[in-house]
Amino acid sequence: MNIQRRILLITASVLTSFSVIQAQELPEEDMRRISRDLDSLVNTWYVRLTLQQHGDSMTDTQQHIPEFPDSVYLDRLGRINSIITLPYNNIIRNHIHVYTSRQYDKFRIILGLQDFYFPMIEDIFGSYGLPSELKYMAVIESALNPNAVSRVGATGLWQFMYSTGRMYGLTINSVLDERRDPVKSTHAAARYLTDLYKIYNDWILVIAAYNCGPGNVNKAIARSGNKKDYWDIYYRLPRETRGYIPQYVAALYAMTYNREHNISPIPVSLPLSIDTIMVTRDIHLSQIAEVMDIPYNKLRALNPQYRTGLIPGRTKPQPITLPMTHVGDFIYLHDTIESHKANVYLAKTSQTTNPASSSFSTPDVKGKTKLVYTVKSGDNLGYIAQWYNIPLSDIRYWNNIYRNTIHAGQKITVYVDPSRADHYSRINSMSFQEKQTLSGKPVPVNSVAKPSTSGQVQADGEYEYHIVRRGDTVWDIAKLYNGVSVSDILALNNLSDAGKIQVGQRLRIRRKS
Repeated sequence: MNIQRRILLITASVLTSFSVIQAQELPEEDMRRISRDLDSLVNTWYVRLTLQQHGDSMTDTQQHIPEFPDSVYLDRLGRINSIITLPYNNIIRNHIHVYTSRQYDKFRIILGLQDFYFPMIEDIFGSYGLPSELKYMAVIESALNPNAVSRVGATGLWQFMYSTGRMYGLTINSVLDERRDPVKSTHAAARYLTDLYKIYNDWILVIAAYNCGPGNVNKAIARSGNKKDYWDIYYRLPRETRGYIPQYVAALYAMTYNREHNISPIPVSLPLSIDTIMVTRDIHLSQIAEVMDIPYNKLRALNPQYRTGLIPGRTKPQPITLPMTHVGDFIYLHDTIESHKANVYLAKTSQTTNPASSSFSTPDVKGKTKLVYTVKSGDNLGYIAQWYNIPLSDIRYWNNIYRNTIHAGQKITVYVDPSRADHYSRINSMSFQEKQTLSGKPVPVNSVAKPSTSGQVQADGEYEYHIVRRGDTVWDIAKLYNGVSVSDILALNNLSDAGKIQVGQRLRIRRKS
């Protein structure tokens, strides 16, 4: 009763002001974003398999979906046991209709996925002392799709950006992206939410800050005269965040009262009984799939964090998630699995191209324009990142590049702001001099490489050489010589591992001109 009274009081104070918002600012942008998330979910393997098994249930004629007066929505929200205040207004009603009417068919898939993801989330959040109803944030973050990638690169069930994911202990590289690991990313989300609550001591502000960052919430509070109620700072928040809280309340309502709207779940083809085993050696999901006769895509769906299918257990023990019915067989067949086609799946270069090339696909970064750059002799990833003004880590992630090794003729995918696409599209046809000048780092046309302070350059016959000194790396050496890349040095010296150079070693740098 106390919760219901709080909701009624809040509603009485905001309904009048939000009638203006409804008239001027219908959340069509939010609805499009929800639609994109749901479309992404439908394109996942396990959902497509489910829809095949259920025939044309997604395209069935929609049964009668009732809509209710505001008093019914108010009453139902008031009966939800939640320590988070659940307000109601016209915008929230519009968001409820997105789930229960406009996107009714796709929402049924989310209802089917909750049995797989919600018990795990509730268990982890409970261990941190967080309200279990925060689990509904995963619905609006990713539509319960661990492979979701936003237009700005936020990834996974909890849509972590690269920097925030790393801050909360998630490993992100070209082989392993723990933002896609449902368990590890949920632990990271729990730690982030805990830290935000220490700042605001208000769950609605915590949810808002999770969406737009505490910096934006702090600015909104300061600009509103230090008011700390979400609805008082509403207009000071970013546009997307103004729709985030209504969407959260709507998702919680729709997931709770789906049957009152005649909406039934579509059971998704993910095994509810799973277990995790740690592996301490490199192993590929293809080896497991072939030996144990499990569909490869099923293993990928259960282990989305392994971007190429390779589990890099040799450097650090890594978990593999399997259906409970296959755990015993995996333990029994472990040696057979490890040796199965090891020369194919675990070749020395497997972490860069094989077997990833057959299973890796360039991500679709929404809201960005995709360009392709062809690597020229003398290029390195540092230069390319500088020319396109994007982080080096993004280039490696987008192109599944392990370490920094590239070669002339290789196609590199980059994503840029659409408003600058014409500017960046010219880079591929420019000379090295022009590219350096464009990025604000001009290089004299006839520049001569300076010898390293930690090594020395020798000219002998048809090559210039560098003598390795203590502390040198191939990457550092390459940066000393204009037009020389790491891959050039590796190729000229028949090196397969950039980490295996020795003090006193004589490295070919380039042919004498």
